[in-house]
Amino acid sequence: MTFNGWLQIALFSVVIALLVKPFGGYMTRVFTGERTFLSPVLGPVERLFYRLSGVDEKSDQNWLTYAVSMLLFSLVGFASIYALMRFQAMLPFNPAGQSAVEEGLAFNTAMSFNTNTNWQSYVPETTMSYLVQMAGLTVHNFVSAATGIALAIALIRGFIRRSAKGIGNFWVDLTRCTLYVLLPISIVVGLFFVWQGMPQNLGAYTEATTLEGAKQVIAQGPVASQEVIKMLGTNGGGFFNTNSAHPFENPNAITNFVQIVLIFSIGAALTNVFGRMIGDQRQGWAVFAVMGILFLGGVVVAYWAEAAGNPAFAPLGIDTAASSLQAGGNMEGKEVRFGIANSALFATVTTDASCGAVNSMHDSFTPLGGLVPLFNIQLGEIIVGGVGAGLYGMLLFAILAVFIAGLMVGRTPEYLGKKIEAKEVKMAMLAILILPLSILGFSAIATVVAAGLAGPANQGPHGFSEILYAYTSATGNNGSAFAGISANTMFYNTTIGLAMFIGRFLMIVPMVAIAGSLAAKKIVPASAGTFPTHGPLFVGLVVGVILIVGGLTYFPALALGPLVEQVAMNAGTLF
Repeated sequence: MTFNGWLQIALFSVVIALLVKPFGGYMTRVFTGERTFLSPVLGPVERLFYRLSGVDEKSDQNWLTYAVSMLLFSLVGFASIYALMRFQAMLPFNPAGQSAVEEGLAFNTAMSFNTNTNWQSYVPETTMSYLVQMAGLTVHNFVSAATGIALAIALIRGFIRRSAKGIGNFWVDLTRCTLYVLLPISIVVGLFFVWQGMPQNLGAYTEATTLEGAKQVIAQGPVASQEVIKMLGTNGGGFFNTNSAHPFENPNAITNFVQIVLIFSIGAALTNVFGRMIGDQRQGWAVFAVMGILFLGGVVVAYWAEAAGNPAFAPLGIDTAASSLQAGGNMEGKEVRFGIANSALFATVTTDASCGAVNSMHDSFTPLGGLVPLFNIQLGEIIVGGVGAGLYGMLLFAILAVFIAGLMVGRTPEYLGKKIEAKEVKMAMLAILILPLSILGFSAIATVVAAGLAGPANQGPHGFSEILYAYTSATGNNGSAFAGISANTMFYNTTIGLAMFIGRFLMIVPMVAIAGSLAAKKIVPASAGTFPTHGPLFVGLVVGVILIVGGLTYFPALALGPLVEQVAMNAGTLF
């Protein structure tokens, strides 16, 4: 570990903290329908969309209508991107002549981008045409992200409304998020990325002659426009197979820093939106503090583990200490231009959020270094989390925390003036427990059937970790992978696709039901017995509940994989 490495981590943390309040204030104005500096330009466009689609922006939907609207929109989105891939050979903007995508892979990819997972069981530059990349994958990067943010706003309305039936209008929330938040930032930062060296064209692939005289095909295309929303929307799907480790997707240290800031920016700022909309910004800062504590804990462990390297190399006389001549530590699977600190930071950030982009190969991390991204996702990706998904996931744990606090003092739990009763707790537990059921269930199946065992490139604990990570990433709607697993098979395409569906929609529907239930309740005035939910005690309680639930749920599986690997590595028997 170096001072420079810690300085970069500290700089990132400070930048995110500074963005929370101004960005949160802007998004609050967007979702409450107030005027913003973009309203003179985008207001007429927004109203035109409503007229063309027949949407009344003043209409209010109850939780069931809101959820059905979201599900129908997702269904149409799934069908559209599936059709694009199946017919891409007959469609324009296909200079490389890509053939139709096979049925199982098309199902997996359509489900992946529709659920904001962006898991990729294929090599993008040799599989997808420019049209599919732009009209399919990039478009879904926008709308799947906007869907998550809209759902978070709906849950916030459940807390602030009293005796109400409605929680907002899905179509209005979706439109405003895309038009006022995602598009403007993507245009500005996308142009910055082009300036920094990312391709943005529709030209044919370039043929180059190497120094040895061989022919090399260099893929290019509309990269920058997909790259920016891939990060901002915490999508993660790359234009190239090596994702943000590819120089066209991530040319230098500046673009690398901007990318990880984009990943956290909306999720962190939504905590401030939460505080502003409920009328107490301290509540938002408390949620942000929980996220911050868990983030810092993860990045410290990941950086320490990767900087320490593999102790089994020491008896061989290999020097792995950092010096002016070498980076030291575990450089396997990492880009030299980023190094260990930025690789560990990127891996922690991308798995704290449901992004899935990578600038290094998680499969090559040390056992404890790889445990951090794995456990981050297993917690439900609530540490900032996916855009919107992180906030509503964290609020589900907050509901569980105040319920536990109420049990300890023998009082009906309250959160933000709303009594937390049996229905809310049951729905919260259903949303939280569906994740381990999918992760552990599919992992168990894959470790006993021949089709599942054919996927991992490694045997023993690490092979198990590759399987566990695949279903963790899919269910957590992350999309990153331990790259050693070969997942482009009918078994993995189907089961991982189902895991992505479960992780997205079977968590969302109970959450929207909670929003509707809370909106119908009256506000209960605070009293002497009300548990304050904006101070250090509440922050500590929520952190404790998250770690206890995550630890008890996943410890047996983690002990079979990363923890056993770590013990073996320390004993000098694992390289």
